[in-house]
Amino acid sequence: MRRHYATIKDIARALNISVSTVSRAMRDTYDVNAETRQMVLAKAAELNYRPNFNAMGLVKNSSHNLAVLLPGITNYYFSTVFTGIQEVAYRHGYNLILHVTNDDAERELSIIRNLSFSSLDGMLVSVSSQADACDHFQEIINDGVPVVFFDRVAEHVSTSKVMQDDYNGAFEATEHLVAKGYRRIAHIAGPQGLTFTGNRLQGYLDALRKHKLPVQDSWIIHSGFSQDSGYQDFRQLWQLSSKPDAIFAVNDRKAVGAMLAMKEMNVIPGKEVGVIGFTNDPVSAIISPSLSTIAEPAFEIGKVSCQLLLNHIRKKNFIAEEVVLPGKLIERESTQKVTFTTKRK
Repeated sequence: MRRHYATIKDIARALNISVSTVSRAMRDTYDVNAETRQMVLAKAAELNYRPNFNAMGLVKNSSHNLAVLLPGITNYYFSTVFTGIQEVAYRHGYNLILHVTNDDAERELSIIRNLSFSSLDGMLVSVSSQADACDHFQEIINDGVPVVFFDRVAEHVSTSKVMQDDYNGAFEATEHLVAKGYRRIAHIAGPQGLTFTGNRLQGYLDALRKHKLPVQDSWIIHSGFSQDSGYQDFRQLWQLSSKPDAIFAVNDRKAVGAMLAMKEMNVIPGKEVGVIGFTNDPVSAIISPSLSTIAEPAFEIGKVSCQLLLNHIRKKNFIAEEVVLPGKLIERESTQKVTFTTKRK
């Protein structure tokens, strides 16, 4: 048997007041005094009252449901972003419906085509790394459904977007390697066509040019975001006649994969090849040597994204915003060149 939840009629009957007074008290309108409102809220808690969003939706044309579209949920970054989204959504009485594309453009399109937008107030989206066209998102927006992008954004779709500062983070990561004495710096990048992949590549290139260091096409490898991609990328780099002495990885998972490949090939991370990542995944602090990285504000990205979506929902003519949040350099052992000194006798 399903549990019975009280209605506003039950509360009104228990307090011997009108249903309209209960309704106004719940909405905290100006014409209900504080004592009455507290009395209503106390009775609602006692009777196990829950708002009926389906009924409210019929009246207000609102479902209180938000869809969240993610490339994955098992890695630290996206799970942390989702936690930030949850905090804001639940505080404002919204339910979240999660869809995971597994970085598959066809699955992303299938999810979009099969969504019931009549039961959604809006969408939060991080696009698939394989998606080279985002017309389906523009169609949704044109149909009146608010959409906000975060992290992996659809560059040519006109709506609000929330990102970390990919360009300056990459520039700082590369310049950190230069400051530590590395001079032949490779970049194991993400898939081409994504805005943040391009921004991180550009930050890397500009830092090398600033310090008049060589840029070699063979030292730039585009592949996936996984640990295995990083592993394979390093093996490819190490087959070159001109080998790099440092690697800037597009994310920590690829950096860890590269370090595992180094260890298999008897290359010492840090001493022989410096490595820096981008995310500050918890594994970066426990791998040996520990991984230098650019920490992304994942939780804040989730919170800001959800708040922007709520702004779009509440105000149909809300002007789209592009928010860029800064990262932070975290220096660890993987960018420390080891020097040996003899003890004085």
